Amino acid sequence: METMWLRQTRSLLIVPIFKCLVAICLVISLLVFVESVYMNIVVVYVKLFKRKPEKIYKWEAMQEDIEQGGLNFPMVLVQIPMYNEREVFQLSIGAACRLIWPLDRLIVQVLDDSTDPTIMEMVSMECAKWASKGINIKCERRDNRNGYKAGALKQGMRHSYVKQCNYIAIFDADFQPEPDYLQRTVPFLIHNLELGLVQARWKFVNANKCLMTRMQEMSLNYHFMAEQESGSTRHAFFGFNGTAGVWRLAAMEEAGGWKDRTTVEDMDLAVRVGLHGWKFVFLNDITVKSELPSQFKAFRFQQHRWSCGPANLFRKMTMEIIHNKRVKIWKKLYVIYSFFFVRKIIVHFFTFFFYCVILPTSVFFNEVNIPTWSTIYLPFMITLFNAIATPRSFYLVVFWVLFENVMAMHRTKGTFIGLLEGGRVNEWVVTEKLGDALETKLLPQVKKTRNRILERVNSKEMMVGIYILCCACYDFAFGNTLLYVYLSMQALAFIICGVGFVGT
Repeated sequence: METMWLRQTRSLLIVPIFKCLVAICLVISLLVFVESVYMNIVVVYVKLFKRKPEKIYKWEAMQEDIEQGGLNFPMVLVQIPMYNEREVFQLSIGAACRLIWPLDRLIVQVLDDSTDPTIMEMVSMECAKWASKGINIKCERRDNRNGYKAGALKQGMRHSYVKQCNYIAIFDADFQPEPDYLQRTVPFLIHNLELGLVQARWKFVNANKCLMTRMQEMSLNYHFMAEQESGSTRHAFFGFNGTAGVWRLAAMEEAGGWKDRTTVEDMDLAVRVGLHGWKFVFLNDITVKSELPSQFKAFRFQQHRWSCGPANLFRKMTMEIIHNKRVKIWKKLYVIYSFFFVRKIIVHFFTFFFYCVILPTSVFFNEVNIPTWSTIYLPFMITLFNAIATPRSFYLVVFWVLFENVMAMHRTKGTFIGLLEGGRVNEWVVTEKLGDALETKLLPQVKKTRNRILERVNSKEMMVGIYILCCACYDFAFGNTLLYVYLSMQALAFIICGVGFVGT
């Protein structure tokens, strides 16, 4: 009797629900694939027809006037927000002070939120050293850390000398722009009054540190190649990366300046400025040196913020975007659907639930048929698009797929928290740079466990890995497909991450 009841429950309830979940995932997979194809078509168009920004927008090199000297150059403010950056503050400050620009038309503003007295003194001495060389450098501090980076940038904009500046260049503490950075970026803003932002590409100095940094390089290169370049070319809009960009001060002020309502203050500002009708341009040929997290826990915290923040911003700004009267309906549709919904929300849910939950669980449901195009053909094409962005790492593509599926779990969790405004929605991660490696500190600080073995174990990865491994064993014993091959590799990836054997 009990067996009959279980069979009926399975056939009348569990199987239909599972079929429904599979159908939803298939629809989402098509949406993600179409979005990926669209971005790559735009990129191919740019490459084939050489549609570089210099051909789309006016650009002329700045020249000093013989009579006026550098007075024909606009005033530029370079902001460097930092927090206890013992290892890299000299690199970032030095790179900013070496920028080629008339000295009387450049202000370097170091926004030092450090709490370590020794580091504060070192930063002050470094600023004094460059001031003695004729650089107009300011070291600004505040008595609290309210709003974290957004709060520091907002406070920095309140100083009287900022009002005389036309453009604001922003660099995080581990970013080192080349000396000609301003010479190559600012002319776009000078000669094209409709432009509000010029964004450069990141270049990673420690990409070869370990396998995990190679995986990050592949993902971020695709982000720049596809998302940033396609957004810049087709819609003149993309998300500001928080660093390595130059803003028009008028555009920032019109949109209300910095806000600390989410942990992605950069994206928040970009969306608001974009909704005021300003255009953005992405310069793929200009790179700025930076670092990648080489510790797994640091990377996990970073990915939590990068997924939680956009989801929370989507929740806060959807109605504001819909009711906006300054931009056309097509741009609003692009921002809501492509920029937020597909790329920042459902892609995380789909990647984790389909490849790490639905697909493994399907081994227990012979009644459910998952089409091959959704498990092989579409994933293969999407993976190929990503791999093209980093040709030197093409042979690592299998490892990249498995690692991205592991990280999709954390991105999904972060997205849920952002949409529901959960307890960790405003959790901020400060990454302390160590030259070519990174060590993460969580704000507010939490007590570290004394048991180093338990500290290395990541329980979530272990649980998911063990579940997928059980599914692989079941499919190997009772299934009639080769799905267990993929499941075994994916389970191994979760378990390796679970025991902390990834990164440095």
